[in-house]
Amino acid sequence: MIEIKNLTKEFKTAVRQEGVLGMFRTLFSAKYETKTAVNNISLKINDGEMVGYIGSNGAGKSTTIKMMCGILTPTSGTIEIDGVEPYKKRKSVASKIGVVFGQKTQLWWDIPLVESFKVLKEIYRINDGDYKERLDFLYEVLGVGDFVHQPVRTLSLGQRMRADLAAAWLHNPEILFLDEPTIGLDVLVKEKIRGAIKMMNEKYNTTVILTTHDMQDIEDLCRRIIIIDEGNIIYDGTLENVKYRFGDLRTLTVSLRDKKTDSELCDYDGRLKFTRDEENEKKLIIKFNAQEINLETVVNYVFNQLGATDMKVEEIGIEDVVKKLL
Repeated sequence: MIEIKNLTKEFKTAVRQEGVLGMFRTLFSAKYETKTAVNNISLKINDGEMVGYIGSNGAGKSTTIKMMCGILTPTSGTIEIDGVEPYKKRKSVASKIGVVFGQKTQLWWDIPLVESFKVLKEIYRINDGDYKERLDFLYEVLGVGDFVHQPVRTLSLGQRMRADLAAAWLHNPEILFLDEPTIGLDVLVKEKIRGAIKMMNEKYNTTVILTTHDMQDIEDLCRRIIIIDEGNIIYDGTLENVKYRFGDLRTLTVSLRDKKTDSELCDYDGRLKFTRDEENEKKLIIKFNAQEINLETVVNYVFNQLGATDMKVEEIGIEDVVKKLL
């Protein structure tokens, strides 16, 4: 279990003046400014949870993850992983966690991938039976067996990300921190990585903390999300509840038999918002709140009054919700 209480992290940086003279002035009479990256946050994550930790760039996500891993020391407040403070007992905590940073790798660049796995086996003191079982599992769910004998420098981005995930999980950590694990990947590789994360969680009850800008990662993997903005937690709850904070919003994409003028479109006193498709004059996009007007009424209007020939219904996406919150 991860427990965070009143956690704050501040960074103190020198204000540098311009020019050579300014450089010397900074050396002898530096002024400093303090930036608060994480501001007095508290949260608890139970064993086996899959949590999306999201926010805009610079919101404090990666700083929080680095403090959980013991890389950074908090300015104030506490973090405990199973009762242990990670920045005080890094070796003890390191055996319980796995970390994937989307733009960095923990693999050895010039040696075959399998040799990196063997090195990690010795570092984490994994016995032969567990090592074979986990490799077989990773070969199956991530497909790393197809390129395990290639040097890491020859791997594509998608192959390297799968290899990094395998390396982070090889010692079967209780907690897996994933910082942008699908950045820059194609759709098929993303699906493979998401599927692997789900299987790790289901089979081994691995706790997953996921930071990402890809909202599809969140919708596919996480029931709980934590939204952070300017170092402050502004939402902590289920994915479903955050959507209902903005109403049960729906979008209808409608194909019409004939083009309609503005006067022919009824707006139900503003309850339906119409947008015309720029490329197809016979297509409308209709947005409404299903708590204010029920779907059946809208569907009847679309087919009976507007002469629709086809229709697609979508619920609000988490990406739209996050945009409104931030």
